Amino acid sequence: MRYISTRGQAPVLSFEEAMMTGLARDGGLYVPETVPTLTADQIADMAGQSYEDIAFTVMRPFIGDTFTDDEFRALIKAAYAGFGHDARAPLVQLAPNHFLLELFHGPTLAFKDFAMQLIGQMFQASLKRSGKRITIVGATSGDTGSAAIEAFRGLSNVDVFILFPHGRVSEVQRRQMTTPAESNVHALAVDGDFDDCQARLKDMFNDFTFRDEVGLAGVNSINWGRVLAQVVYYFSSAVSLGAPHRKVSFTVPTGNFGDIFAGYIAKRMGLPVDRLVVATNQNDILDRTLKTGLQKKEGVTPSISPSMDIQVSSNFERALFDAYSRDGAVVGQLMDDLKDKGEFTVSQGAIDWLRDQFDSGRASESETLSTIADQVTRTGEVLCPHSAVGVKVAEHHLGPVPMVTLATAHPAKFPDAVEKASGIRPPLPQRMADLYDRPERVTRVANDLAALESLIRDRRAK
Repeated sequence: MRYISTRGQAPVLSFEEAMMTGLARDGGLYVPETVPTLTADQIADMAGQSYEDIAFTVMRPFIGDTFTDDEFRALIKAAYAGFGHDARAPLVQLAPNHFLLELFHGPTLAFKDFAMQLIGQMFQASLKRSGKRITIVGATSGDTGSAAIEAFRGLSNVDVFILFPHGRVSEVQRRQMTTPAESNVHALAVDGDFDDCQARLKDMFNDFTFRDEVGLAGVNSINWGRVLAQVVYYFSSAVSLGAPHRKVSFTVPTGNFGDIFAGYIAKRMGLPVDRLVVATNQNDILDRTLKTGLQKKEGVTPSISPSMDIQVSSNFERALFDAYSRDGAVVGQLMDDLKDKGEFTVSQGAIDWLRDQFDSGRASESETLSTIADQVTRTGEVLCPHSAVGVKVAEHHLGPVPMVTLATAHPAKFPDAVEKASGIRPPLPQRMADLYDRPERVTRVANDLAALESLIRDRRAK
């Protein structure tokens, strides 16, 4: 299995190389050269299997000879051993033909755990084999950072630096990043929004001297391994609802497009997906792009669903790559236009392709709050604001095909918003009950590349 860059100018890599590299050296994102497919019989055989067994079947074709079958099975088992639900990703029915996929039973109560726990295991195995040391730098709008810290804290051959926007994540999200005591993890509060954090991260990857000096590696959803791990729960949930014998649709609350791109990969692999619906909050650049063909940054407005407060949706580049028939030069020009001019226009052929693959919708702040309240009344289900965005948008796309809405975080990660909507203040799980009492360790940093690189050089283990 070989991996190529969406901009066409970077070396072709193996799975292990692509995973350890993260962002390609031409600024693009790695994608598989070809997408392997599963037969209807292989998908049907997943019925009744454990999540771990389904994960092995789905991901094994992508990893080449990076791990043996026994090694990979052991890594998957270790990755999900700490989840708080035996089904790992259980389904709950909300209404006729509408189901909620609970993705918040991992150690940090968010869907990012499905990918990050496995990435942590794979990185550790690879580094142990090579004897190398790396510096992981990640940008987060809230959940990626805590999931990365949880996966990598305490490892002897990894330093972890997480950039998050100062004052723009929930208190639970912040504390999950700032309370771990291990010396190899560092929480950096950046003066700016998530797009600023993400831009500085990409700047570091494009500073090849710094990148090579510190052994820079990335675990944001720019890392193909992250996307791959998220493909699995599309299969596990669809099979539970009758796939491959009937189609299933999915609604995904998303800002950075990685989670719904995983659904697209599942469809390419042969899963009978009917519709993939992009759900956005008031920072609706993805919904606007799909409806108008113009991707234009209009600034980030803080919301009660902060993990979606994004205007530069990195993984959308992967979709554009396929929409433009894998023409890396065109994709590179579009990304340059977005960076330099703040906008680009998608060609008619490409937007037609995107609309054939994805539907979209948005939910306002008031609609999000009312959806939380409505679900408590109608079903007793308490939703986080991001999941509520998904449910609201999904309700406009219900039909004869079962709809699965992804519940991306535990409501206790956003207690103020949930309490405002429903009067219920969701408690943290028992294993996190003392989170508010733990001492915090955080460094506030200017939105400045030189300052960030200097800090990372100084604090990483030599």
